[in-house]
Amino acid sequence: MNSNTTTSATQSRPWFWRPNLIVFISSGCIMILELVAGRIIAPSVGVSLYTWTSVIGVILAGISVGNYIGGRLADRWASPRLLGLMFFLAGLTALGVLAIDQLNPLDYVEWPLILEILALIAALFLVPCTILGTVSPIVVKLAMRDLARAGRTVGQIYAFGTVGSIVGTFLTGFWLISQFGTYMIVLGVAILLLLLGLLFLLGRRWWGAVLALPLLIGGALWADQQGWLEGPCMYETNYFCIKVKEEDKDGETVRTLILDRLVHSYTSLDNPEKLVYGYEKVYAELTAYQAARHNALRTLFIGGGGYTFPKYMEVAYPDSILNVIEIDPGVTAVAYEHLGLSHATRITSFSEDARMFLHREPAERYDLIMGDAFNDFSVPYHLTTQGFNERVHAWLEPDGLYMVNIIDGAYGRFLRAYVHTLQRTFAHVYVAPTNTDWREASRNTIVIVGTDTPLDLDAFGVTSLWQQWLLPEEEVDALLAEDVAVLLTDRYAPVEQMLAPVFLGKGPE
Repeated sequence: MNSNTTTSATQSRPWFWRPNLIVFISSGCIMILELVAGRIIAPSVGVSLYTWTSVIGVILAGISVGNYIGGRLADRWASPRLLGLMFFLAGLTALGVLAIDQLNPLDYVEWPLILEILALIAALFLVPCTILGTVSPIVVKLAMRDLARAGRTVGQIYAFGTVGSIVGTFLTGFWLISQFGTYMIVLGVAILLLLLGLLFLLGRRWWGAVLALPLLIGGALWADQQGWLEGPCMYETNYFCIKVKEEDKDGETVRTLILDRLVHSYTSLDNPEKLVYGYEKVYAELTAYQAARHNALRTLFIGGGGYTFPKYMEVAYPDSILNVIEIDPGVTAVAYEHLGLSHATRITSFSEDARMFLHREPAERYDLIMGDAFNDFSVPYHLTTQGFNERVHAWLEPDGLYMVNIIDGAYGRFLRAYVHTLQRTFAHVYVAPTNTDWREASRNTIVIVGTDTPLDLDAFGVTSLWQQWLLPEEEVDALLAEDVAVLLTDRYAPVEQMLAPVFLGKGPE
């Protein structure tokens, strides 16, 4: 290609033709949508290794198919108008994400959960990511003017695309979600893509895109006023989609805290001593047992949630020291605003990961450490390991109790591994499923207690839930002997795989 042709082609490009910037933006938008995808689906299917695996797989599939289609289109029709059409379609389909999510598509199907997750993510994000995947091949084709510089041109374009992905990832994860929420982020991406599309479609009449900007913003504001941009969350934080609603429990109105798709706690504003969950009632019995041996209980809670049990102890044991480790400050803020946690409370909260908190040398030792950070869809595996148990042990008094509430199914794979691991740290480990037919159910809540001092079981009344649900030692031994009991370590903790039957809703055949 001679210099005159190159000069003519360069002059025909609009002023906004910046190949590196274009792929930077498109790649950044893909990563923004990918991170937002995990948050948008959380209220429907939760957050787990399975959901993030599905998100990443679907987005990569979209990019791959888009790259292939984009290459074919570029070879035949590469032009700024084609690029503009791709951006405009990507913007429209990004808007479609909001419309489809509002329809709650999973309400209309009864499929296995893994299939539901894949179908939901594909319905929401496969098409816009596929369209955005066509951008890089088209830009490469349009930018290629000298075969002698082909390597440099392609290398620069893909390097800027990667940088755009990095910026989009950090920007979304560290700032955008907590500041604007998922729906507003998707809307912002859609408006940006529509504007880019109009710029390239209009070419030298680019000012038409500038005129369209107030219309797009005005339409977004109107949609917001109509409530169309209201997602399912009351609050969105860096960790959870948070919702609070009222329900009737035992003839009394309680407030329900929902984190992502799961009910986390029930709280009575009028009666802080009301406990709804069976495991909380067992916690209360064990707390009473420990209180009979100590004048003032020093208690640490791993996970605050609705602060139901800390508030219970604040009333029932007014001399106790109550510290709560709650990783999400947004959850604590909701407890203050909606769940009756008084600003004059004696409960001290630490917005920190429990592993990091307990990694320090003990500032004080506790009579009770209560774990309530696990559920069946999102288990922080680093709080299940032998290394973590040893840190808990370091913060306990010699006769202290480590009380944990876990969830597992009839197969008991996670339960078996967790008990086996806890036995490496504590001299005595007790297991109490919160129902008597737990081997027949697909999902069970189980209270596990680790201590170096054996419990005086006679101190519990025969009518206590603890006595009714506690498994005899020989039954625990039989459970551990049923299959290989995995030792959970910081280097090997396949918790999600162990909980797969619970995740899939499988029970005994």
